Amino acid sequence: MSPSPSSPAPGGGLRFAVVGNPENRRTTMFADAVRAAGHPAPRVLAWGDVLRGRYDFAPGEWVRIDSPGENAEVDRLLRDVDEPTRVEGTALWYRRFTSVVRELTRAAQQAGAVPSADPEEVAVMFDKRRCHARLAAAGVPVPPALTGPFDGWDGLRRRLGEARFSRAFVKAAHGSSASGVVALSVAGPGRVKATTSVERTEDGRLYNSLRVRDYTSEREVAALVDALVPDGVHVERWLPKAMRDGRAADLRVVVIAGRATHAVVRTSRHPMTNLHLGGARGDLDAVRAAIRAAGGDFAEVLEVAERAAGCFPGTLCVGVDILPSTGWRRFTVGEVNAFGDLLPRLTGLPGSGAEHLDTYAAQVAAARAAVQPAEQAGWRPEHVVQPPEPVARPLQQVVRRPEHEEHHHDIPA
Repeated sequence: MSPSPSSPAPGGGLRFAVVGNPENRRTTMFADAVRAAGHPAPRVLAWGDVLRGRYDFAPGEWVRIDSPGENAEVDRLLRDVDEPTRVEGTALWYRRFTSVVRELTRAAQQAGAVPSADPEEVAVMFDKRRCHARLAAAGVPVPPALTGPFDGWDGLRRRLGEARFSRAFVKAAHGSSASGVVALSVAGPGRVKATTSVERTEDGRLYNSLRVRDYTSEREVAALVDALVPDGVHVERWLPKAMRDGRAADLRVVVIAGRATHAVVRTSRHPMTNLHLGGARGDLDAVRAAIRAAGGDFAEVLEVAERAAGCFPGTLCVGVDILPSTGWRRFTVGEVNAFGDLLPRLTGLPGSGAEHLDTYAAQVAAARAAVQPAEQAGWRPEHVVQPPEPVARPLQQVVRRPEHEEHHHDIPA
C-alpha cells in the first residue's frame, strides 16, 4: 500500500504549475487547494498558449497536466472541428494531444520540474483498446472484448455473432464523457437497438446531445456505426450492472499515489451513468450495505481500483470506473481515466488518509512525496526550453449549434 496522501504533510513553499484552461473549474479548484495548503498560487499555463508552443518550466515545480476540455478554441486546435458538439475528429485529437503531452513532460523534466503523469500512460488511458489490453494482461478483471480493427457495421455484426455477444458497448476509442458510446443489442435478423447520446443528422454528421435516444432501425444503427469506425472503436461485452432503486449503478473510484481515496456511486435509467446524461450520485453507504448483504466487502471494490491504477504507476491520480455485477458480488473495471478527479465537494474515504480532503487537496498533499526523490537527486540547471512546433492552423470562428451540448473531455463523473 502506498503512503497516505496526507503523509508526509506538504511543507510551505512547494511550487506548482498547472497546464489547463484558466477559466475552467478544474484549474480554479486545484489552485484553491494549493493556496489552502499554504503554498504559493500555482502558475497557470493556458492550453491555448501551450498548443502554440508558448510555455516554460522552472526547477522544482510540480507540474499538473489537466484536461484541455470545455474550451471551444482549444478543441478546435486539437481536432480541426469548428463545432464543439461534433463527435468526429477524436483520432486527430488523440494524436495531437498525446504528442503535446510528450513534449510537455520532456520539457518539464529537462527543466528540473516534476510532471504529474507519465505521457505514455496518458496515451494508453486515452485509447480504450490499449487500456483494456493493458488491464487484461495484468489480470485486472475487465469485460470480454473484441479485437479490431472493424470495417463497419456488417463486419461488426458478424464478429458479434461469432463471439456470441448479443449485447455490447461500442465506444469511440479516444472518446470520453460518453461521447461516441453506443449500447447495442442484437436479437436476430433486423432486430437491433442502439442506445446512445449521439445524434446523427440527415447529412451524416454526428453530434453529442444531452438526450439519450434509441435507434431501432438497422439502417440507422449501421449508419451510426459506420460513421464512428473511421476514428477507431472499442467493442466489449455489455455486462449487466447491479441495480439500486430500479437504476443501473456503477462507481468512480479515485486513486491517488496508489491508494483509493475517494469514491462516488453513479446511477441511471440508461446504460450510461454520466451525470450530464441524467445520471445521479447514489448512496455509498447503501452500496456498502448491499455488498455486505451479498457476502462481500467494499474493500474488494477499492482493491480492484488500486490494481487497475497500478498499471499506471507513473501517474499520480487516476479515476477508475468500477462495474458491479448483478448481485453485487463481482467487480469489473470499465475504464481508467487520466482526468477522472472532478468530483466537487466529495471528501475522502474513511481510512484513506484523505478523510477531510477533496480530490484536489489530496493530490496537493501527495505532491510533496512525488517531488522529494527529485530533490534528493538534485535539480538540473535551469535553461531555456525549446518549445515544440505549434500543432494548430490559424483560428477560425467557432460555429455553435445551440440545440446541442458541447463535446468535452472533462465532464464530471
